[in-house]
Amino acid sequence: MDRRQFAWTLAAASSVWPLAGRAAALTETDAAAGVRAALERGAVAAVGLLGRTDGFLGNPKVRIPLPGALEDAAGLLRATGQGKRVDELVTAMNRAAEAAVPEARTLLVSAAKSISVEDALDIVRGGDTSVTDFFARKTREPLGVKFLPIVTKATEKVKLADRYNAVAGKASRFGLIQQEDANVQQYVTAKALDGLYLMIGEEEKKIRADPVGTGSAILRKVFSL
Repeated sequence: MDRRQFAWTLAAASSVWPLAGRAAALTETDAAAGVRAALERGAVAAVGLLGRTDGFLGNPKVRIPLPGALEDAAGLLRATGQGKRVDELVTAMNRAAEAAVPEARTLLVSAAKSISVEDALDIVRGGDTSVTDFFARKTREPLGVKFLPIVTKATEKVKLADRYNAVAGKASRFGLIQQEDANVQQYVTAKALDGLYLMIGEEEKKIRADPVGTGSAILRKVFSL
C-alpha cells in the first residue's frame, strides 16, 4: 500500500474512527503508534479493573452467572433454602476469573507492541469492535491455555465444582445448556476472556471519546477530531 492509498483509507474510515480532517496529516508511523498506544492502554486498564477482588463478581457487566437452565434451577434452590451453596459456586467461579486475568497482561501488551501497519489499518476500518476483534484474534487461544489451569485450581477449592460438572453434563445431553458450558473450568475460562475483551472495548470507547484527557501526545494527535 503506497502513502496515497494509506491516506485515502484513513479518510474513508473517519466515520468509524475519529480521524476526520487529520488523515492527510498523519503518517503511517503516527497511525500505527497511536493504535499501539490505545491498545496497550486499554489492555492494561482492563486487566487492572478485572484482576482484583470483585473485579468480576462486583461488576454486573462481566459477572459470571450459572449458564442457561442451571441459572433457572438455582432460583429454585434459593427458594428452598439452598441459596448459600449456589452462591458459593458463583462466587468461586468469579474469583477464579479474577485470579486468571492478571496472566493476560504480558501477552496483551506484547500483542499491542507488535501490531503492524496493516493491523493498525484494520483497526481503523473496523468500527466499534475493532480492538476487541484484534485482541481476540491474536490472544484468545493462548490466553485460554494460560487461564484454564488457574481456573481449575481455583474451582477445585469448592467441592460443588465437581457436582456442577456432573449436573451440567446431564443438562447438556438434554439440550438444556450448551455442551461447551458443561464443564465449569472451561465455562469460566471462556467467560473470563469474554469479560476481558468487553472491558478492553470499554476502555477503547473512553479513549475515542476523550483522547486529550488521556494525557498522551500520540493519542491526542491520532484520535482528536
